[in-house]
Amino acid sequence: MSPDQEPNPAADRPDRLAPAARPLRAHARRNRENLVAAARAAFTAADDTVPLEGIAREAGVGIGTLYRHFPTREALVEAVYSAELDDVTNAAAALLDELPPERALRAWLRRYAAFVATKRAMLNTLHSGWASGRVATAATRERITAAIGSILAAGVRAGSLRADVAPDDVTAMLLGVFLSTAADDEPERTDRLLALVVDALRPQRSS
Repeated sequence: MSPDQEPNPAADRPDRLAPAARPLRAHARRNRENLVAAARAAFTAADDTVPLEGIAREAGVGIGTLYRHFPTREALVEAVYSAELDDVTNAAAALLDELPPERALRAWLRRYAAFVATKRAMLNTLHSGWASGRVATAATRERITAAIGSILAAGVRAGSLRADVAPDDVTAMLLGVFLSTAADDEPERTDRLLALVVDALRPQRSS
């Protein structure tokens, strides 16, 4: 008989069980968050062949706990991808609260570059998710384009970014930057190209 199947003499006393249930749920949530954070770091530093046992160890849990939350490597990779996508899209509004639009754009592009780097590290596993429909590429592009659009709109209002640029065109430019640097181990080159993107989005000065 497994521990989950052992008789519980308090099972008929829900009033005594209720207080203990909340901490267990919070503990499980923390374990999941720690696993996703450890997987992010591992996949970015190496690739998606990193042993799951190492991720569990870095998260401070056993491999059984990892598998309870993520039954397969694909499930873990997709959770990391989803968390990264949430972070990068939510970062646009947070940066605009702190910085002028042009500086927010520069900071957001650096955050987006980090997202792309993490995605590259998980690409082989993500392909199976895209093929099965568990990860929707169209939704990803729409969310990235919406984040870009919010920064452009703020820049237009401030007079620091062009009003005649479609957000999806910027997304296409960024895809070109990251595709062209995919085989490089030169983050400085990516930074230079992203700086050119920012320059292209500044209002044109009349001669």
